[in-house]
Parts: sequence; structure tokens; C-alpha cells
Amino acid sequence: MASCCPVYHAPMNEAAKWNRTVAITGAGSGLGAAMAERFAGHGWRVAVTDVDGARAGETLQRIEAAGGEGFALAQDVTSEEDWAALESAVQERWGGLEVLVNNAGVATAGRVVDTPPDDWDWVLGIDLLGVVRGCRRFGALMQRQGRGHLVNISSFAGLAGAPGISSYGVAKAGVVALSEALRIELSHSGVGVSVVCPAFVETRLTETMRATEPGRQEQVKRWMTRSGVTAEDVARAAFEAVSTNRFLVLTHKQTRWLWRLKRWAPETYFRLMRRRLAKQG
Repeated sequence: MASCCPVYHAPMNEAAKWNRTVAITGAGSGLGAAMAERFAGHGWRVAVTDVDGARAGETLQRIEAAGGEGFALAQDVTSEEDWAALESAVQERWGGLEVLVNNAGVATAGRVVDTPPDDWDWVLGIDLLGVVRGCRRFGALMQRQGRGHLVNISSFAGLAGAPGISSYGVAKAGVVALSEALRIELSHSGVGVSVVCPAFVETRLTETMRATEPGRQEQVKRWMTRSGVTAEDVARAAFEAVSTNRFLVLTHKQTRWLWRLKRWAPETYFRLMRRRLAKQG
């Protein structure tokens, strides 16, 4: 999976020197589960967390059945107490943590003026502030260790400025901005940062999706099915980002040229988005 950004290699982030321990939030299904299985398949011990503890346990069972190791934990990423519990668990079991993947997220759809404040609070609290909490706690731990890697799962929506998904896009744009700042702040500490920005991937995200217009969940499901990119593809890209210390990861071919178009010809990109909004009605 190529990225439009250069790769910086930090000697302290050579995976061979690590203890190969990773914690992944929202790993009870979909992309999180695929990443947990990818890391486990390469010999990493995995802390599988999810707001649904039963689903986290199911992912762990698959990992263990394939010969992998780890533990499962029920975790609400909006809870400081749950983050503290995860930190205590990895410290007790492994003496620290090498990689944190901030993957847990929810989705919303609707225009700015139509999306109710409760939906804004919900998506920002989970998709952005949940990532902030993880980065604060484990960024500090990794600084003390002198090594580690933070992987933040954003979305191309965080780069696209696309209409009709404003609250979701703002939350994911915040994850990109957070990751950019963290990359600089941690650059002298041996801690790497990656931000992964997939477009549509078939997961269970629509099960909890909030939308202001009827039928949006079904529309998103169709786009997921047709994308041609699987959760396993994104998991592989995220894993490779850790191995190479790649910062920005764009997993869909179309999004790479769209990102270049937005950066290099912003008015052309604006007209393209405007036409897409007109088609939505």
C-alpha cells in the first residue's frame, strides 16, 4: 500500500528490537479484528479491546486457535478509567507496550445544519477524544520506554472535506491533525506515529451509524461492498506502517489521486465536491 508521503526511518523503531506487544481498540469485529489477527499472525502478543467484551473475547479465541497469544478486555474509549485499566493490564503482563492502535470508532452522516448536537458529541467523543485519551496515556508510557508506535485509524473523510458526512469528517480530520502534532512532538523520543485513512471498507460500522436521512446506512453498505478493499487489506497496510514508520497511509487507489487533487488544485476539487452534493439532492 503506497502513500503519497515520504517514509522516515527511525532506528529505535526497528520491529526486530521490540517485544512485539500491541493493543488494539475496537478489535471485536471488522477492521480492528483484522488488525489483531494480522499482528498475531506475525508473532505479536495482542491486547484485544472492545466496548463489547464478548466480541473482544471472540477475536481472542480466533487468535489463540491459530497459535497466537494475548488477552481480551472490555473497554469504552471515552472512559479514562478504562484506559487506566488497559495500561495496568499491559504493564502487569508485558512490562509495557510497543504499539497502540487507536481503531475504535462510530459513524455519522448528515449536513452541518441538520446534524443534532447529540450526534456531534457522540462521534467527537469516540472518534476523536477516544484517540486523544489513548495517545496521551500511551504516548507518555512510550516516551518513558524510549520506543513505541502509535497508529491512529482516521478515514479519508478526515482529508476529503466531503459534504453530507460533516460531523464524522470533522472527527476524523481531528485525528489527522492530532497525529501530525504527535509525530513532531514525539520525533526525538523514539516513538513513531502513523495515521491510516481508508475509504469504504466492509465492516459492521453501519450497525451503530447515526444518519439524518433515511436510507443512508444502506447506501454506505453498498459503497463498502463495492470498494474492492477489504479489512484485511487495511490491516496489512497498518502493519506495514509500523514496520517502516510510515506516517500517512492511504489504502484506496482513488483516494490517492483525490488527495493530490485537493492539495494541488483546491478549486477544482471544490467543484468536484459541489457536483457530488448536487447529485445527492
